[in-house]
Amino acid sequence: MPSGDVPPRNAFERFYNGIFSLWDTPVTWFREKVVAPNRKQYYWYHRQLPRVPEIDQCYTDDLMCKFEANEQYKRDRDVDTRILQILIRRRDDCYIYESPNTEKCKKLHEDFREAELNWFIKYGDLGPT
Repeated sequence: MPSGDVPPRNAFERFYNGIFSLWDTPVTWFREKVVAPNRKQYYWYHRQLPRVPEIDQCYTDDLMCKFEANEQYKRDRDVDTRILQILIRRRDDCYIYESPNTEKCKKLHEDFREAELNWFIKYGDLGPT
């Protein structure tokens, strides 16, 4: 693939860049001017569910509201737990890779500790439900 900031080194490279430009220029123009503006943008890579009222906002006799609030709580806890697991794995990988000198892993360790504290504040005393 030719790069725009490096001049070609020889005649073959100039020829290759010319052939590549004949193919790439219309394709790039079509993608940037036609496809990209008409494409719907998605910012989420997972299923996005609508938020429901929390359990303290449900009426005492509204069983569906309580069920939905409990399921939302479980989903939120699972997502936060998975995020914590990713941070643990990143920290451990950094410790393994940078084994004698773990100074480079300090930010990852601090991020993990902060996320762990936030997880415990939110879910720690609620039990294993």
